[in-house]
Amino acid sequence: MIKTMLGVARLNFLTLSLACVFLVLSYSLYLGAPFNVGVLILVVTMAIAAHISVNAFNEYFDFRSGLDFLTPKTPFSGGSGALVADPSAARWALLLAVFSLMVVIVLGLVLVVRFGAALLWIGIPGVLVIYTYTHYLNRSAIACLLAPGVGFGLLMTLGAFWLFISAGSMQLSPVSNIPLGGWILALMVTVLVSNLLLVNQFPDLEADKKVGRRHLPIVIGRKRSTLVVLVLHSVAIACLVIGVLVEALPTLTLLVLVSSVLLVKLILGLYRLSEQWHLETAVPLLATNVAFIHIFILATALLLLLA
Repeated sequence: MIKTMLGVARLNFLTLSLACVFLVLSYSLYLGAPFNVGVLILVVTMAIAAHISVNAFNEYFDFRSGLDFLTPKTPFSGGSGALVADPSAARWALLLAVFSLMVVIVLGLVLVVRFGAALLWIGIPGVLVIYTYTHYLNRSAIACLLAPGVGFGLLMTLGAFWLFISAGSMQLSPVSNIPLGGWILALMVTVLVSNLLLVNQFPDLEADKKVGRRHLPIVIGRKRSTLVVLVLHSVAIACLVIGVLVEALPTLTLLVLVSSVLLVKLILGLYRLSEQWHLETAVPLLATNVAFIHIFILATALLLLLA
């Protein structure tokens, strides 16, 4: 059962949440914000719990709909297969999803009491995205595209940054006091994470269509979706460049652009595959996309610490 629940939680995917928090912490320290270990622990715990919850809900609902029996399994898409291997654990997967969401809600209310009710503008949409992503938002191409990025970027990343810069006084700063760089980095994470899920939907197109999903590859096809991938990753690069140009980010962070070599490989590979899809050829491209996104976020964070 423990092994099954670890599969349901998708522990290997949780690195994304840690990378986002690390980015926020690095930029906060770059700006001279005080380091508050208590707030950091709360933020990390909430980020991990939120990620586990959305993963577990995804596993449970995809098992109940029968999708997990249809999707080809890769290290990056198609679900973990944990409930397919052990169907009796389905109710425990749902319990894990609900428990993790309750952890997010309780800790969020603790922060609301300590910092102010304005945090509910981030907390309430975050809870709704966690619960509705698999069962409802996946039936709308635009919502399905934007929800992951908004959850990790405009909600998790920006919310954590808001807390970190307010930790010194333990009173929530006005939204207008959030530096431009914070908004730029939140937007950067938003488009990167939306692209992470978008590319991972490519292998599941046929199976997802059978259970009523309507994500972008289903609606416009893999070839046009590849152009969307290019646009979104280009926006992430533009965020970094614009951040430096307006002096919201240090010039040193431009070194991250070296990772764009991976982007060239990714886009050319996806475009060729869109003509004739082969899962075996696609898996290395999925890995390239995951690597590019993690490198982009982590390298930016490290360079902010060095600046």
